[in-house]
Amino acid sequence: MSETSAGRSLAKGLVAGLVAGLVATAAKSCVEALFPPRVHGEPEPPELLAEKVAGHALDRETKTHAGEAIHWGFGAAAGAAYGVLAEYYPAATNKEGAAFGLALMTLTHDTALPAMGLSENVEEQTARERTSEATSHLVYGLVAERVRSFVRRLL
Repeated sequence: MSETSAGRSLAKGLVAGLVAGLVATAAKSCVEALFPPRVHGEPEPPELLAEKVAGHALDRETKTHAGEAIHWGFGAAAGAAYGVLAEYYPAATNKEGAAFGLALMTLTHDTALPAMGLSENVEEQTARERTSEATSHLVYGLVAERVRSFVRRLL
């Protein structure tokens, strides 16, 4: 593969993944609206991260907007990374994206978020939270792959 061809492939994967990440984030948000992981007023990890970054408590509206920006930004970035990965390692798309969605959950909700103090450790999470997160990440991965492959064919 020439350097120019590799660059085009990278760009196409990035664009397809970015679009896929945004659509998949919308789908994940719909699943979480129907089957929320936290139902007893527990804070949302993106909102906690927003306050951590700000270094102080945020008012409700600012925290909500900042949390949404983090949620959508991360979903778009994860999709973009997936799109690039799929260009160079097609096996990443196995199981129609389901493996990607569950791997993303493992990296975030099972590992990074507890390590950052933004969620409980896996053993302490409720069954509802675990099931909701698994379901919404599975949907994220499936939608991301469907949209990524569609957009990639158009490019």
